[in-house]
Amino acid sequence: MRQQRYLSVLVLFYFVLFFFATSIRAQEVEDEREFDYAVKSEKGPRMWGKLKKEWDACNKGEMQSPIDLSNERVRIIRKPEKRNYKLCNATVKNRGHDISLQWHGDAGSVLINGTEYPLQQAHWHSPSEHTVNGRKYAMEMHMVHLNENATNKIAVIGVLYKFGKPDKFLSKLIRNISSMIDKKDEVKNAGMINPREIKIGSRKYYRYVGSLTVPPCTEGVIWSIKKKYAASNARPMQPLNKRPVYLMAPGATV
Repeated sequence: MRQQRYLSVLVLFYFVLFFFATSIRAQEVEDEREFDYAVKSEKGPRMWGKLKKEWDACNKGEMQSPIDLSNERVRIIRKPEKRNYKLCNATVKNRGHDISLQWHGDAGSVLINGTEYPLQQAHWHSPSEHTVNGRKYAMEMHMVHLNENATNKIAVIGVLYKFGKPDKFLSKLIRNISSMIDKKDEVKNAGMINPREIKIGSRKYYRYVGSLTVPPCTEGVIWSIKKKYAASNARPMQPLNKRPVYLMAPGATV
């Protein structure tokens, strides 16, 4: 029997988006007809900044994401994060350029720099957008949190995956996801989903300032990428441009 490959969690990262959005949809473009990921496409990553004036940062920004996280360029600092998730009803949606999991009600929150961010949705990129010491992984998950009353309204927790042992959280979703891959905008009830089932991993993580990885490529995003080990919809690597990268660990302060 042919051996089956499974996705397992490799590393975890957090990031806070530092801009004044009124909603998640106002910042992350969801309609796949507006852009794509094909290298030579007229709507691909190299053209994003030319498609719309408000997407100008995609081509001209100097703090763009994703980047490679290298041990050679990090500074070690420490800052703890707190997560408090709850069982909550959720739906799965095919958005065309990705599959998203939307929680409806109180699914809990993450506490970052003293601000609480309620969990809204999660989506996946394949292969991973970020790399660690030049290595790209099989998939990258973004858990999106929103606090409309905060100065920095959005916080995202991300998880990188590699092929390995079965991941229990993904296994629960795979039937719904597999049946809707070619059905854009289809929505299915996923039942009661507990975000605490997503593996967290090490408490150490990288941090740097970057941007959204989809148009409009808004800059001022603080990324914190967890360090556990040192059809594509992933944006290519972006220049570091002398930005500092920190290795965060529990106990110290920034």
